[in-house]
Amino acid sequence: MNEATDGTERSLKLWVVLSRAHAAIERHAQADVARHGLTLAEFGVMEALFHGGPMTQGEVQRKTLVTSGGITYLVDRLAAKGWVERRRCDRDRRATYAALTDDGQAKMREIFPRHAEAVQHAVSGLREEDQELAIRLLRSLGRHAAELNPRGGA
Repeated sequence: MNEATDGTERSLKLWVVLSRAHAAIERHAQADVARHGLTLAEFGVMEALFHGGPMTQGEVQRKTLVTSGGITYLVDRLAAKGWVERRRCDRDRRATYAALTDDGQAKMREIFPRHAEAVQHAVSGLREEDQELAIRLLRSLGRHAAELNPRGGA
């Protein structure tokens, strides 16, 4: 086997291992938020608003990596549950903010600490120093991949 083949196999193995690790950890996070009648995407919107305060749907979209149509749908669903509301901007009437309602704030104060514990439990297979190393390595990998132009199929 030559060096190029080794590099390709290593890259593919990294992708598979990374994907499987993500899926395994995601199962823990999903199970935790499902107990509260939420999807991970809904929880992500609420978490962004909980920690970031009111923001435009575009800002929420960038923080949660959901499509613009997806954000509208998620805000609608959370508004129907009484946890998120839309607010008009006083300075720019074209802008609308999403914000947690009082019930949404209370819900997040209730569920966020246990959610954080669930994620901590899921990643506890790595020692703290190895988690720090993984954060640095994966951040570097992600930034590099983001700078590259994706290669399409032939």
